[in-house]
Amino acid sequence: MTTTRRSTPSRYLLCVSNRGYRVSLMLRRVYRRLRDPLGDQAGLVRVVDETGEDYLFPKRLFVEVDLPREATRAFRAAG
Repeated sequence: MTTTRRSTPSRYLLCVSNRGYRVSLMLRRVYRRLRDPLGDQAGLVRVVDETGEDYLFPKRLFVEVDLPREATRAFRAAG
């Protein structure tokens, strides 16, 4: 089985650790990722957190996830 790398990062991330960010991030929650090329270069990802604002967090706190089309539509509809 061959694996191919994506040319663009996943638009959704699963929080696998909230160490140091317990107020802002919930474990096992899926977050929407926003593009931030400078953050990517620094090992950070920009996500919309629990406050509804977008912030940079260490990439190591998340894993990329591919969502079914229906889930993607639900995220878009929620804002």
